[in-house]
Amino acid sequence: MFVLSSPSGAGKTTLTKKIAENNSGFEISISHTTRKPRPNEIDGKDYHFVSKEKFSILVKENSFFEHANIFDNYYGTLKKTVIELLDQGKDVLFDIDWQGTQQLKKIKNLFIVTIFILPPNIKVLKDRLLNRHQGQEKLIENRMNKFNQEVSHWNEYNYVVVNDDLDICYNKIMKIVSAEKKGIKKKQDFEEIKKKIVELTK
Repeated sequence: MFVLSSPSGAGKTTLTKKIAENNSGFEISISHTTRKPRPNEIDGKDYHFVSKEKFSILVKENSFFEHANIFDNYYGTLKKTVIELLDQGKDVLFDIDWQGTQQLKKIKNLFIVTIFILPPNIKVLKDRLLNRHQGQEKLIENRMNKFNQEVSHWNEYNYVVVNDDLDICYNKIMKIVSAEKKGIKKKQDFEEIKKKIVELTK
């Protein structure tokens, strides 16, 4: 199980899809969410779009491995789907935030590798959000305001990768995946990462 997390707009969803598309042994864990679909999003492919009532029932039934409230919408990972994928011998990819990652890490007998994605700088992050949420200034402002809180959880992850160039970032993640599957922990320069965090959160 490989978890990719990042602040909103740093590229975790794009990277998750790229990994799954280029590696047949991987399947994305498709989250349930109460948010409305964005243009071009498909129910059952990008997310399982459900009502708040349906989501609440699934929570009460203890159907989720993890669930979280993110920007006033709920997201959750269904246990049944993940277990079925693992039983098929698939590696499962998770596109979730730090709240969900914390919950997954508490579950015994799950082998999880966690990767946190950082943007190269704040301008790139804002440009990506502006491109994705055109005309939604309040929403973009909320996401930018949450940035420091989200980034503060970087040290809870096994690895931290900067998404400056999509292909380079993808290759770095695949090297981590390859090493981890062989039981090897890749070394990281955490002093450099700390400098990057300071630069991003000034």
